[in-house]
Amino acid sequence: MTIPEIYQLFLQYPSVQTDTRKLKEGDLFFALKGDQFNGNTFAQKALEAGAAYAIIDEPAYKTDHCTILVDNVLVCLQQLALHHRRQFSIPVIAITGSNGKTTTKELIHEVLSTRYRTYTTAGNLNNHIGIPLTLLRIKPDAEMAVIEMGANHQKEISSYCTYTEPTHGLITNLGKAHLEGFGGVEGVRKGKGELFDYLRAREATAFVWWDDEHLRRMSLGIETIIRYGTKEGDLVGNAVNDPSGQREFLQVQLTKGIDIGYISTQLVGAYNAPNVLAAVAVGKCFGVDGEAIKKAIESYLPENSRSQLIKRNGQHIILDAYNANPSSMRAAIANFQQLKVTNKVLLLGAMAELGEESLQEHQAIIDLIAETDWKAVVLVGGDFGKLKHPFIQLQNSLEAHDWLLKQELPDAYLLIKGSRSMQMEKVL
Repeated sequence: MTIPEIYQLFLQYPSVQTDTRKLKEGDLFFALKGDQFNGNTFAQKALEAGAAYAIIDEPAYKTDHCTILVDNVLVCLQQLALHHRRQFSIPVIAITGSNGKTTTKELIHEVLSTRYRTYTTAGNLNNHIGIPLTLLRIKPDAEMAVIEMGANHQKEISSYCTYTEPTHGLITNLGKAHLEGFGGVEGVRKGKGELFDYLRAREATAFVWWDDEHLRRMSLGIETIIRYGTKEGDLVGNAVNDPSGQREFLQVQLTKGIDIGYISTQLVGAYNAPNVLAAVAVGKCFGVDGEAIKKAIESYLPENSRSQLIKRNGQHIILDAYNANPSSMRAAIANFQQLKVTNKVLLLGAMAELGEESLQEHQAIIDLIAETDWKAVVLVGGDFGKLKHPFIQLQNSLEAHDWLLKQELPDAYLLIKGSRSMQMEKVL
């Protein structure tokens, strides 16, 4: 069966599922394979659970006309997403970067949704499976789409672009993330830069964080560049300094490009200022009213362990535990250092996917921590445990949870952060 033929089935049954545990009656089930599973073995179960059709790629599992045999289920899913994408002539904004992708995506979605029917990546479905699923969830009433693209090796972003076909793009930043897969910092720049390469080849538009000289250089030759930054650009703004050092939430002042003064967010940390400016720049580009932009950003409440401020039992907890790499870890610690409060506690999980530079990067974080006096420092798991340091060392987040339960920390401020594999949210 060809992609156009499968697409006709999709129009009749416009809900795609790859997990039988989440399957609803009338879904199209795509039998994907992974290192630990073979979706083909679940095809019959999916049909019995109410799936309209099951798309498979192993002949042994074909039972009747409701099992559709293709060469490769993943490729079929991606080609179907491309076919669906080409039914729309709407702006499609692709977002990648080392840090802040999801927060930036959410802020942009909030801003654009004040004026347009906007579809966006759910959660962090930002990989070779999540992106096509996101595209296939775009409904006929769509006026905008915002697609998050994650990557941990080169050629990944370029492959996403082949079936996303973005008209606009944004790279949040270039940090020390997934160094093992990218082969170092230069590999990160090259891999993330594949988005700009795609935009350049198609006379598209890029939103560029103008404070970063690498991003400035990487954007050369793109047809339309919208610059945002803290010093110069089409849009200029800065995190507002708090002399008392006690403001918990980020406040951003816009000084050029739009007349909305201050934006008082519910985000923690000055490191989120570029994400806010990106959302303002995108909103302004697409004609969203300034006051609507301001209200949308100020109303956004972070969740899913990203820059969340939680107040519990007299404690102020900054939960930023969805992910971590050397760049984001340093930014979070530096922001925490600047808070002029007492009883500050660090609970930090180890960083993953750093390859040969892992020990060096963990040592750099230990050295940074040592610059400040803390009420307590707890380092959890991974390469923190392979290095000598004067702090509390625990094996996992559950041990950190047990440690925290035993402490008497009234009026304490806690920063909880770590790579996804450490699951530091379990500390709470």
